[in-house]
Amino acid sequence: MPRELTFSLDGRCFAAQAWGDPGQLPVLALHGWLDNCASFSVLAPLLDNLYLVALDMAGHGQSDSRPGVGPYNIWEDVAEVFAIADELGWKKFTLLGHSRGAIVSVLAAGTFPERISQLALIEGLLPENPRAEDAPEQLAQSINALKAIRKKQPTLYPDIQAAISAREKGAFPLSSPAARALTERGVKPVDGGYHWSTDPRLLAPSAIKLTPAHVAAFVDRIKAPVKLILAQEGIPKRFANFQRDVSAFSRFDIVKLHGGHHLHMEAEAPAVAQVLNGFFQTSSQDGAS
Repeated sequence: MPRELTFSLDGRCFAAQAWGDPGQLPVLALHGWLDNCASFSVLAPLLDNLYLVALDMAGHGQSDSRPGVGPYNIWEDVAEVFAIADELGWKKFTLLGHSRGAIVSVLAAGTFPERISQLALIEGLLPENPRAEDAPEQLAQSINALKAIRKKQPTLYPDIQAAISAREKGAFPLSSPAARALTERGVKPVDGGYHWSTDPRLLAPSAIKLTPAHVAAFVDRIKAPVKLILAQEGIPKRFANFQRDVSAFSRFDIVKLHGGHHLHMEAEAPAVAQVLNGFFQTSSQDGAS
């Protein structure tokens, strides 16, 4: 069973789960959009010689929401990632990210490249790249979405099983065990049943999005070796331009496995672990030499 951790940053509580020995390779794991740290509950025990800390990112799982009324702009996660690493006493560490967490990991590795020793990504790499001239419309959409969210009542589930069933049918379908793991950490009891604990503002678009030039600048600064795991039934199939965009970054080592977007939580988890164990061992030895 993982150990429960909590961190306090400027009065906000961040929750996490940890596997392994603190004396082993430090790895900070970042989950995807609307998920939580239970995203790594199947994969983490299969990884060798790591101290893996899986974070409930801001507004997710059991971590506090961000203050204010604005959207969750992804670059704010980068500052929180390094603040958590500082709390852990990690001057240099590995990032393991899934989906949105993988995008945050890329931005983090480009922001302070000297602090990231390895970058392991699952089904995620780059944020959506809009045109600079679309920025005013992007901001308008974000403000309007937040206004609508404030007026909307949260969905009430009469019991845990109803919430699990809803989570199974998300944008990326999940098996019942995977949906249960995410749901049990991602709901809160209320009168009459359960609500999602996720901050509803996460459903709003970002106020401003990074342009292709911005993203390329972050990627160009990455010094760590990068392993990207893609699922045959995941993001490359859902987003037609993803494979083309990924191919522009030739230094990334890409592996494609059977499975869907959450393959690290499903039957394919051992295959994911095999790839990552080889990557962590080889790249850490290369770094030591």
